[in-house]
Parts: sequence; C-alpha cells; structure tokens
Amino acid sequence: MGFMEKIKGVIIKELKSFEDERGWLSEIYRKDEQNFEAAMSYISHTNFNKIRGPHEHEYQTDFFVFALYGDFELYLWDNRKDSQTYGKEMKLIVGQSNRVSVIVPPGVVHGYKSISKEGSMSINLPDKLYAGKGKKEKVDEIRHESEKNSKFKII
Repeated sequence: MGFMEKIKGVIIKELKSFEDERGWLSEIYRKDEQNFEAAMSYISHTNFNKIRGPHEHEYQTDFFVFALYGDFELYLWDNRKDSQTYGKEMKLIVGQSNRVSVIVPPGVVHGYKSISKEGSMSINLPDKLYAGKGKKEKVDEIRHESEKNSKFKII
C-alpha cells in the first residue's frame, strides 16, 4: 500500500517519558522546537474499533498528541497535488505504546481507529478555531468517510 513513506510537512515527534516513583511526564510541545501556535484544544476518547475520519482541512493544521491510554492506527495520505509527496500514504501505531505528537498540515487526509479494548484517548491543538470565532463560520473539513469510491479507507 505504500504506507510508512514520509509525507512533506507531517512532523512526527517521539515523546520521551521522564519517569520516577511518582509516575511519568512527557513534554508535548516546546516553542523552541516547533513553530506552531494553537488556537484551541480538545481531548477525545474513541471507543474500541471505532474510526474518526478520514478527512482533511483546507486551512487548518492539526497538532495531535497520542500519549495517553490506548493505541490507535493512524492513517495519513498526502492529497496536495502540488506536493513532492502527493499520493504518499502512512500508517502508524500511535498512543500508549508509541507516544508521539503529529503535526498534520492542510491537504493531508487523516484519520484514526482505536485498537485498544478500553478505547483510546487523544488530544488535538489545532491552529484554527472549530467553526471560526463564536462558531459562526463554515467548518474547515473535507470529509471522506461516506464517499463510496474513496481512496482514503480506514479498515
């Protein structure tokens, strides 16, 4: 399928854990490492075997954090016709067993599926407000979930 190829602009950062007798700590964002400014944030629980996406944004960049409980299969497709990696795909296991942050630029189709029986948790810190200021604007999403012949399939 061509998965695991790098996609231009997608930044996957391993989140190192610092552990002691109290538990663990992981830095998810440092301004001196990534040039990114979040506009909002949300936390999401996905039930076992359930799928979110695939969809893409025209303007929004997502900053996902997969570091809490449960694992996901994360799918990424470069759908930007002017990109050097147009048509490339990636599939990764992320979450509790592989703590990472993932920056997904506009035009990269993305989605994920919970593969943990207890469900899986993620955080997103996108750089645009959902539905704009006061939730009065058009939502910046191009959804592919219900397209019959979509090449963007999460199984």
